[in-house]
Amino acid sequence: MSLNESTVEDAALTWFGELGYAICHGPKLAPSEPAAERDSFGDVVLVGRLRAAIERLNPAIPEEAREDALRKVLRVGTPSLTQTNPTFHAMLRDGVPVETKRVDGSIAGDHARLIDFDDAKAND
Repeated sequence: MSLNESTVEDAALTWFGELGYAICHGPKLAPSEPAAERDSFGDVVLVGRLRAAIERLNPAIPEEAREDALRKVLRVGTPSLTQTNPTFHAMLRDGVPVETKRVDGSIAGDHARLIDFDDAKAND
């Protein structure tokens, strides 16, 4: 048996399907397909799904702060992979730090959640 990308993808999809996740083969989401969810094959994040999750999980945070959280996730600003991994892990675990403007004009810190830890089935 040869090991190639298709073999790994099929194994991962089977495993995630057995865990109860909704699965879909990558070519169905590919650019120029009717159900495309990415602009290019270089896009590793399904931005529409991530944006929807941030909105659903953080309704009390203003839209501007939710979009800031999305930008921070998509462009983790660290110079190396060894720094990026723990930074991204912290965002997944603790939420993305954002600032919101209060009614009185002051700035407050908050965290935009990316994962619903209370209801794992609500995650996509």
